[in-house]
Amino acid sequence: MPWKEESRMSLREEFVVLASCEGSNLSELCRRFGVSRKSGYKWLARYRERGISGLADESRRPRRSPDRTSEAMEVRVLELRLQHPAWGGRKLRHRLMALGVEGVPSASTITAILRRHGQLDASRGAGETRDHVRFEHASPNDLWQMDFKGHFALTRGGRCHPLTVLDDHSRYSIGLRACGDERRETVQDELIGMFRVHGMPRRMLMDNGAPWGDEGGQPWTRLTAWLLRLGVGVSHGRPYHPQTQGKDERFHRTLQAEVLRERSLLDLRECQGAFDPFRRVYNTERPHEALGLAVPASRYRVSERSYPERLPSVEYGPDRAVRRVQTDGRIKFRGWMVRVGKAFAGEDVGVRGTPEEGVFEVNYCSESLGRFEVREGTRDETLRLERQPREGDAGTGNTDTGSVTYVSERL
Repeated sequence: MPWKEESRMSLREEFVVLASCEGSNLSELCRRFGVSRKSGYKWLARYRERGISGLADESRRPRRSPDRTSEAMEVRVLELRLQHPAWGGRKLRHRLMALGVEGVPSASTITAILRRHGQLDASRGAGETRDHVRFEHASPNDLWQMDFKGHFALTRGGRCHPLTVLDDHSRYSIGLRACGDERRETVQDELIGMFRVHGMPRRMLMDNGAPWGDEGGQPWTRLTAWLLRLGVGVSHGRPYHPQTQGKDERFHRTLQAEVLRERSLLDLRECQGAFDPFRRVYNTERPHEALGLAVPASRYRVSERSYPERLPSVEYGPDRAVRRVQTDGRIKFRGWMVRVGKAFAGEDVGVRGTPEEGVFEVNYCSESLGRFEVREGTRDETLRLERQPREGDAGTGNTDTGSVTYVSERL
């Protein structure tokens, strides 16, 4: 049995004093003090060699650790961690190996090094869960996710609104821009710069807020109408469901942890000065666990769809009736007024019949804006479009808002 915890040193002192007396029975003393004879002889030997100080507990750490990580390697780990304070053991290990460092320890050993040097935040990651199923488009530029990260105050006044655009397939950061507002003109100018460098995607996914969504319930804005004119499809996430844009939301968390956490920035210029190197590291150096620890740049390639400096003309086939959208967002078709949306004011849309009797479809460029149904006695009403779910979106986490219930308004 071990020594009693509450009086360990005093019991040891009394034991060795009694055991040192002439004629003492060491075995009997060990029984009475509740220790083994091996422990008794050990403490008596230490007492005779070093006195009372020999009775103190000694570290059980081995004198030699041939498998211990070298001090030089620990320094390399801590230096890389200092450059990327949000990276864990797996990312650090993969990056060290990519840099050609020999003898890189396991990820768990690197995590232990960080913990030993107080580099781990126990509160970080608490309550987080991992996705059990991930969805991604098959090729780069099939879908880009776009959103604003929550804005924050600048030291010199004003606020920064980080605009983020991420490729769904590769997680490549197409753009990370420090914007002073969230106006349509600002976003459009930034997108033009991205399109000129990376080309254009087939489709873009965004939420339902301004400037790409209309809080009044209309899915189209002047910005999304401009994208449709360029031949870029538009999808909107489900309302109040940020998981639809999970990859971009995850990018925001990384941006917060690696750039914005506990940091004050003076102005938009300094923000962009912090964003640019982060984006480079994120795309070309930071291992991404969802990509098997590959970097996004290894899976991305620029789009073959070049940005046209002049907007292409809008043309429709002979099966469609062309109507000009009025300033109030309506068109007139065979005596009915149909609300298409003010986003398309001054533009031409195409209307054609469907196999369903009395149901017509409205298109802008190649995009279906929705359908309207002609009912008996509706000529004095304004008809609204009903959006149809798109094929290919279901089950991918990249769904539209779904269909909108038929509504009529008295003129």
